Amino acid sequence: MDKPENDSQNDPQNDTEKDRDKTRDKSQRPGRPGRRPLDRDPRPPASATIAAVQGRLLDPATALVVDGVVPRPTVYVGSRLLVSKAVDVDGAIAVLRAVAEPLGWDVVAEEEDRRTVNLRFGYLPLRLIVASNRATIAPDAWTLLQQTRAQFGVDAVKGVSLDHLVVPAIEASPLHDGHPLHDGHPLHDGHPLHDGHPASDARSSRAIASYFEAGSGGRQPVAYVGAAPGRRPDSTMSGRRPVVAILDTGCGSHPWLDGIVKKDVTLDGVPIGYSDGTSVSPEDDGDQSGPLDGSIDPISGHGTFISGLIRQRCPDADIVAWRVMPSDGPIVESDLVATLAQIAELARRHRAGEEGGHPIDVLSLSMGYYHETPEDELFDPTMYAILEELGRNGVVVVCSAGNDATSRPSFPAAFCRWSDDSGPIPFDRTLAPIVSVGALNPNRTDALFSNAGPWVQTYVAGAAVVSTMPAFRGGYEPVARTSAFGRVREAIDPDDFQGGFAVWSGTSFSAPILAGDVAAALVDRLEGVDDPVGPADAVATVWTAVSACTGLAPS
Repeated sequence: MDKPENDSQNDPQNDTEKDRDKTRDKSQRPGRPGRRPLDRDPRPPASATIAAVQGRLLDPATALVVDGVVPRPTVYVGSRLLVSKAVDVDGAIAVLRAVAEPLGWDVVAEEEDRRTVNLRFGYLPLRLIVASNRATIAPDAWTLLQQTRAQFGVDAVKGVSLDHLVVPAIEASPLHDGHPLHDGHPLHDGHPLHDGHPASDARSSRAIASYFEAGSGGRQPVAYVGAAPGRRPDSTMSGRRPVVAILDTGCGSHPWLDGIVKKDVTLDGVPIGYSDGTSVSPEDDGDQSGPLDGSIDPISGHGTFISGLIRQRCPDADIVAWRVMPSDGPIVESDLVATLAQIAELARRHRAGEEGGHPIDVLSLSMGYYHETPEDELFDPTMYAILEELGRNGVVVVCSAGNDATSRPSFPAAFCRWSDDSGPIPFDRTLAPIVSVGALNPNRTDALFSNAGPWVQTYVAGAAVVSTMPAFRGGYEPVARTSAFGRVREAIDPDDFQGGFAVWSGTSFSAPILAGDVAAALVDRLEGVDDPVGPADAVATVWTAVSACTGLAPS
């Protein structure tokens, strides 16, 4: 049997408070020399996970170090840097090119993402290439960034960052050995944290790995025999319906969701996320990665599952779903930022009463990444600035804490207010909050896989929860099939979701559950459909709802 990773697993009742006290030691903030007892860096993902985005692992043991900048592990796009539109872009490029030249590299400014060209927020991507007539090692974004800091100082490249790998707060382990029964228990694509975040391997703990076993919370079909959540007619609503937005894998067809989830909301006709018809949604086709292997992809159905959780918690809410995650994850930070910038503009226009806006009260994000240098002076401002804009316009952003059983802060969840006020972002009570959420087991104890620490503000159900699934049917078969009296008899097919419901685990699902709770607290408290209130009134209203659900308060 594997040894427990910390004493609190032996006796959580006695040691939990002691561990909390340790994590509040401000002398051991993330990114500084000392490390919290539970603040271990998760192990890196499999190479196949990051290869699709040309990702590289930043390993502190071998990474280039500059005095005062001690890196932590992360995964990033090796040949690309990002420059925030909020800084002197030309000046940043000039110093980077000056440092790149003696290394045999060049820095080429690429076109800005068309989705953000006319928006306030966004990045200009910089491609790192080998200079002509030179033979040298492959260009590396981290090396160039650190060399520039060393030669020109940290201030010279403020607003310049790596393009991080962002992963869903649920990952799936491939079905191995070709059959749903291996070593005496079912294993299929539902592991809550295999390769989940830039440094994780859930198989190192037998207890945590149990969450991917069928019957223990892994993705599997389930029969739901209750009625669909009741939804009040528009005529009985006082004010408009609360709107919950989801940025995930999209949403598939399901009787609970058809006609309620909007999938076609754009900004000035420009698609948001990947909903542009250029690729098949992982909610419509569950086997896009290795399409000949007969296996449903790791996060296919993820967005539909999330939508169903919101429908259960707040049947009267309207849901808007945008697709930004592929069926096997992950995405790069620049894609996420471009999409968030569009969503922030929708919310701003709505509050300002401008044409082309759309009401959004809660945004549910089930994804995250670990920053390599989370000190205040090195943090790229772009992503937080977008979340700040959302908060300014009355949008509560609910973020999954992550599934690595670590207290290392995962972003964007850790942009929230920390319980010990030691976080990288000063708390601003005039904004709608960012709320980070961890996962509970069915018995209300904390799920072993859930991240924790002073930056995780609240916990709701997240292990072995039931929700909606597209009618996928994978290639695996039940272990036995026969017939009797003219009827087919068989064991449960582990990847046949034609019944429309599933069990799954991850903090991915805690976020939409809390988002639905906040929306439910907003029912009958919102303005009329054609009478939007100003930002300050919207912020006050959503804070009341958040406080009712979590106990968090702006004071």
